[in-house]
Amino acid sequence: MFFLFTVGFLEIDWIDICDILLVSYLMFQLYLVIKGSVAVKILSGILVIYLVYVMVESLGMRLLSTILGQFLGVGVLAGIVIFQQEIRKFLLMLGRSSVFDKGNKFSPFSWKRTENNSKVNINAIIEATFVLSSTQTGALIVIARSSELKFYAETGDMMHAILSKRLILSIFNKYSPLHDGAIIITNEGLIKAARCILPVSESAEIPPSLGLRHRAAAGLGEVSDAIILIVSEETGNVSLVSGEEMMINLSPANLKKILHTLLSQKITNETHESNAPDTSSFNPNFVERTREI
Repeated sequence: MFFLFTVGFLEIDWIDICDILLVSYLMFQLYLVIKGSVAVKILSGILVIYLVYVMVESLGMRLLSTILGQFLGVGVLAGIVIFQQEIRKFLLMLGRSSVFDKGNKFSPFSWKRTENNSKVNINAIIEATFVLSSTQTGALIVIARSSELKFYAETGDMMHAILSKRLILSIFNKYSPLHDGAIIITNEGLIKAARCILPVSESAEIPPSLGLRHRAAAGLGEVSDAIILIVSEETGNVSLVSGEEMMINLSPANLKKILHTLLSQKITNETHESNAPDTSSFNPNFVERTREI
């Protein structure tokens, strides 16, 4: 075998270079997943324990090294339990960028792709959203896309009701028993469930001025491709989360443009306005975009 160079007794070839590059890429992606979360501190704690174990092992401290060795011996299982959310996000990230993703034109299953003809009544959502905004009534509206969000729907009350402006307003009425939590709208234009609980994001990149509704929307955006609308109870501002981008203080025209783009529906002439944002690509970080309503 042809070796490129040697480092001491190690002989390095092209396979070793590729191996190092792939591991470096995966470690970098893992860092992006856990960056800004409590998982970084936990990982630092595990690293400290490992360094202490190496030190006491070299010093011949048998009792302490045995105890730490037993702890590290179950490290894989403990890591799966402790980092289950981070592992889930990492695997989802790999799945989205995989060659087997249906959104990839090089996918071997690309011939199965069909246009996303969403039946969601966008006008009803927008009208209800800005009525809630005018009265500063807090709301969380989730529009499912490729995933049905069955797990999150089951945390609330199942409805399977036809989507309408009046129904959304009735659900988020402050005196309604269903107003607390989120509603989930399916791709078929049905309100699947109300009073649903969403995962809360731990990202440090979310501005501290945004409340728990925004963090819940960001948390769902991290683990799914759903579109989440937020109406702030404090300011009445309307925000949208898709993936890992957050856009705040949207106007009705901007929101309509974004929803039509994300749901791949035809855009009517009234939505072609000069101040409509470009949503063809999303920044992988949370971004505060302040716009005039």
